Amino acid sequence: MNKIDLAFTPALELAQLIRNKEVSPLDLVEIYLDRIERLNPQLGSYFTVTAERAIAEATSKTELLATTSELPPFFGVPISIKDLNPVAGVRCTYGNTALLNNIPDYDDGVVTLIKKAGFIILGKTATSEIGSLPYSEPTGFPAARNPWNLEYTPGGSSGGAASSVAAGLCAIAQGSDGGGSIRGPAACCGLVGIKPSRGRVTKAPVGDRLGGIAVNGPIARTVADAAAMLDTISGYVTGDPYWLPNPEPSFLAATQQKLGTLQIAFSTGIIPFGEADANCQQGVLQTVELLSQFGHQVEQKCPDFSGLIEPFQMVWQSGVAASGLPASALQPINRWLLARTGSVADYLNALSKMQIFSRQIVAFFDSVDVLVLPVYMHSPIMVGEYANLSPEEAFQNIMNWVAPCPVANATGLPAIAIPMGFDSHGLPISVQLIGKPAAESTLISLAAQIEAAKPWIQHRPAFSI
Repeated sequence: MNKIDLAFTPALELAQLIRNKEVSPLDLVEIYLDRIERLNPQLGSYFTVTAERAIAEATSKTELLATTSELPPFFGVPISIKDLNPVAGVRCTYGNTALLNNIPDYDDGVVTLIKKAGFIILGKTATSEIGSLPYSEPTGFPAARNPWNLEYTPGGSSGGAASSVAAGLCAIAQGSDGGGSIRGPAACCGLVGIKPSRGRVTKAPVGDRLGGIAVNGPIARTVADAAAMLDTISGYVTGDPYWLPNPEPSFLAATQQKLGTLQIAFSTGIIPFGEADANCQQGVLQTVELLSQFGHQVEQKCPDFSGLIEPFQMVWQSGVAASGLPASALQPINRWLLARTGSVADYLNALSKMQIFSRQIVAFFDSVDVLVLPVYMHSPIMVGEYANLSPEEAFQNIMNWVAPCPVANATGLPAIAIPMGFDSHGLPISVQLIGKPAAESTLISLAAQIEAAKPWIQHRPAFSI
């Protein structure tokens, strides 16, 4: 297998090649670091590359291969970590130049689990400033770009995570999602992204500050890779404010599970935002046609999300204030969001309203197994497309673009984004599946069924070959 093929090989397959001693962890790290050196200056996927640490760990793991057969599931597989999640001894900027010298002395809880699973960290990937935007262009950093077309965004705030996987700059990536920040970048870059249920993945050791809307999850090339990574990062850590029991069987096993007839709802638009563009509608309609062919019961219906908008915005934008950064250190849109942040009472009232309305949305799933929606309302924007807009205009455009995503964050429901083809600009078309509470296994089984019927692993961006 040549170096390009290895760079685009799914993470589970790489782990097996390592176990079989057909390739070493050091081989893979060197392949990915070489690609990062050549391609990252144009792509902007990584803020920080930890080459020396990665080579040292890969060397140690390669030596260990000769002495033990007891290996964790992703032993020696290279991964990237989003630059909102601390890694001990590695710069963590949160996409803000005031934090260029911020060196955490601890690992985020999800990073601890990633290391335990045997992954080797290659570096920290690009994000929007403090993770607040669906494109990754923070002031003072190179803009992250989409490897399918460099003029377009890879999304945000996990934009660097998605572009790094899509371009073959790592095998798999960790992302986080507080309003679509895993699903959006996965959709922009033609990948699988899982936004887990609330309580599925720990928020240790810092804890949750946004009413449970933000979660960590995987961005991967295949459903199986995403499922297996979710297995490794799931589980309760002492003191977590929300938690779920681990699934039996595993999420990876769910990719092989036979599904009975499911009740599928779908919509090509979102009330009150209207219809998605033709590309995004096409993704939904192609998906539901496949699901109907599989024998599932399909019906066009969707809750009205109008009551969710105001309280979700209030909870979500409070994250800017929670960052602790002064207004002078923020880019204009975050400065504007900070000025809009209300009192503690406003926040708590908004949280209560969000939870009350979320009950109505979750009740919709009493008679529905899966809701199929666009990920975003239109295709990816160009890099810098919103740069010259006023904060008010940019914010309104953002809300209109990401409208299908926040419902899963507000309700805590699981969701998965999967690719469904390409548009006229060569950019991926994607769709999201939203499931019942704690029902990632159903979504993973259904996504694997779609993947088997409409495989996409063979597609690679021309830029990255």
